[in-house]
Amino acid sequence: MRPFTYERATDARSAVRAAAETPGARFIAGGTNLLDLMKLDIERPAHLIDVGRLPLAEISRTEAGGLRIGAMATNSQVAADRAVRSRYPVLVQSIVSGGSPQLRNKASVGGNLMQRTRCAYFYDTSKPCNKRQPGSGCGALEGLNRNAAILGQSHACIATHPSDMAVALVALEARVETLAPSGEARSFPLLELHRLPGETPHIETHLIPGELITAVVLPPPPDGGQCYRKARDRASYAGGLASVAVAGGNVALGMVAHKPWRAVEAEAALAAGASPRDAIDAELSQAASAGRNDFKLALTARLAAAAIAEAKGRGA
Repeated sequence: MRPFTYERATDARSAVRAAAETPGARFIAGGTNLLDLMKLDIERPAHLIDVGRLPLAEISRTEAGGLRIGAMATNSQVAADRAVRSRYPVLVQSIVSGGSPQLRNKASVGGNLMQRTRCAYFYDTSKPCNKRQPGSGCGALEGLNRNAAILGQSHACIATHPSDMAVALVALEARVETLAPSGEARSFPLLELHRLPGETPHIETHLIPGELITAVVLPPPPDGGQCYRKARDRASYAGGLASVAVAGGNVALGMVAHKPWRAVEAEAALAAGASPRDAIDAELSQAASAGRNDFKLALTARLAAAAIAEAKGRGA
């Protein structure tokens, strides 16, 4: 591990100011992803700003009837919250589908959203990866691409976003609140947080340098049932192959794109009366495989159809 300096932030404004003013600075909360990447010499921050103890862990009701979840709340804290469990079961299901209990006890909501891909070529510094080293190429294109994206990919990157929680939040139409180094507070749909790879897969979000996620805001739960389903090679210590979050008439797909994927074509088909399988087939008509991930097309179709049918049954 390379040498770095460290400071513990006492308030959000000083944290974002320090991040903007210090070259090579990164925020750290639970550290469940960043520390691993530092040990592997993938992330090389010169300075760490610990935001994990900022007073941003509260889960509270909003005037609009939803919930505001502080970015420093742990995944376990969110999954155990009574209001979340009763009103947003798809979020609880997604959280307990990701990582181990030990990781969920440390991982923060903000950190979960900012975690990086689990692509093997990103993790292997001896292999080309445009996300890790822009311009070096994408080793997965002609290599071991079993877990690669089938939607929204580009010739520069076919990696997927690994978060379970983010998929459920997209289906729930959550918003993200942030604080910029200028002191400006922003709020925007979580769907707009992450970027598709295009020509710049190393630029993963629309956050400006030094901007800190402070909260995630949920609207009132949508009408209808909720369900989260995930497929992976084994029940623990394995990344997802595909996942589906359904909340009322909203559908989001995970582990199939560079960001959580809102299935708008499937939603429109469902609203027009299509069957779950026909609806998801409409969404996947734009999907493409990279060779070894051909199976993800059929897997995602079956998984999504089952999740939509289950959610419909729960909302009946």
